[in-house]
Amino acid sequence: MVIDLIVTNTGDGFTANVPSINGCESWAHKEDDAINNAVDFLRYYLNLPKEQEIKIDRARKNSDKIIYKLIFHKEL
Repeated sequence: MVIDLIVTNTGDGFTANVPSINGCESWAHKEDDAINNAVDFLRYYLNLPKEQEIKIDRARKNSDKIIYKLIFHKEL
């Protein structure tokens, strides 16, 4: 499964948002913290175990936004 993660520089920190999952977003002073928090929320929303590997791949950058791809295996 591949899901987009959009990270936005808000000037005073970073917002990480998974647009395909309503409410799955995070804010932190550091970009890495915002990403890690959003991935933790994703695990919760999708009921993924903590040991489930999620690869975070930087796809592209548009002005103040960075788009990442979250890649993992999920049984449907």
